[in-house]
Amino acid sequence: MDHTNKNFYRHFYLKTGGFLPAKPLNKSLFPGDYFQIKNGEIILLGNIYRNGIISRHDADISGVIALNDANWNFSDGISKPYSGRSHAHGSIEGNFEFSKQILAFANKGSFIFKAEEPESVKINNWNEIQQQLIIKLTQTLYSFRELYVITESATAKNTTLAISGEANAELELACEAENFGLSDIFGHQNTKTIQSKDIEYYHRETKRKPAYFKAKKLVVQDEKLAYFITDFIAKENNTSEWADSFFDSNFHNDADYNTQMIMQNTQGFYLDMLQCNELNPNTTLLYFKWADANLDDVEKLFGAYGN
Repeated sequence: MDHTNKNFYRHFYLKTGGFLPAKPLNKSLFPGDYFQIKNGEIILLGNIYRNGIISRHDADISGVIALNDANWNFSDGISKPYSGRSHAHGSIEGNFEFSKQILAFANKGSFIFKAEEPESVKINNWNEIQQQLIIKLTQTLYSFRELYVITESATAKNTTLAISGEANAELELACEAENFGLSDIFGHQNTKTIQSKDIEYYHRETKRKPAYFKAKKLVVQDEKLAYFITDFIAKENNTSEWADSFFDSNFHNDADYNTQMIMQNTQGFYLDMLQCNELNPNTTLLYFKWADANLDDVEKLFGAYGN
């Protein structure tokens, strides 16, 4: 799987205070949407309000929240080897002046992103509804073991993003707007692309598409994981003795367990190994909690999680 965009996603999370872009980048995600990540893609499954998981009476959605523009304009691996004013002659308008700029992308995955007037809408009463969501989503309505719920969606008046597909990529731009700073050519509505080299993605979005989000993910309670890991290792330490007594052979079976690897992969198979009826509507809050989506989930979006 191509990881060209991964650098952008990681920087986006860090620069914007925890927001992530949708994947694909043009996907709309609203507060209350719930999804899973399969093969590096966001698979939207429903919405807690539209599907009646949370009643209209319990819905508490914020108004529009203005976000800091400075946090939504950033780049990585970008230089500007040329910025200047040039003159040209047109058959109709005669002589005219325009701004010209070349953007150089140092590495594969280098990018530049610009957003104007970012805003968000969020779930105000997450703390009040999170426990009933766990019960309903894991037991009484559904039996999810891995799930994300969107808690905040962000939009912008317009966004522009360019990502390089190879090292030493270039983007040559021109803008006829007068009295316009050279550093601001990228993302301006009148900017034209003169030529590009090895640019993987280049798009300007002029609609307020909710393509950026914060989410909570369903995870197993820490104390339950710790107990499971301890119990698992203790039981497996006797495997060699059991194998020698059960099989008429001399299998070599020196156990070497990597606790860190078990921690990385334990949530999935721990729940699969629970005994019948151990997890039920009365006990589910002892096993599950919500955690913020983070850079680990960026890894899942690009198919490298756990590798």
